Amino acid sequence: MLLFNITIILEEAAATEWLAWMQGVQIPALMDTGKFVSNRLLKVVDSPNEGVTYCLQFILNSRAEYESYKVEYAPALQEELNTRFKDRHVSFQTLMEYLD
Repeated sequence: MLLFNITIILEEAAATEWLAWMQGVQIPALMDTGKFVSNRLLKVVDSPNEGVTYCLQFILNSRAEYESYKVEYAPALQEELNTRFKDRHVSFQTLMEYLD
């Protein structure tokens, strides 16, 4: 199993809007792809960064599901994020493998 993590740092003024959009639109859209088993949304409470930091975690069964998501869905979802929150966020993604 794999864990796909997205860390996003938002300007404080954009955080409430982003959180509502993420919970109401983006997370459901990601889950509707059928590529993810489950998800979790976390807020970083001791971030060294300015602004508000969140982590989105999605569980996948295989690398093939991840690669399929990247090709079929990620570009449009990323574009929507970049358009809606242009110049108000930075983010990075990490793919991790469970060892136990």
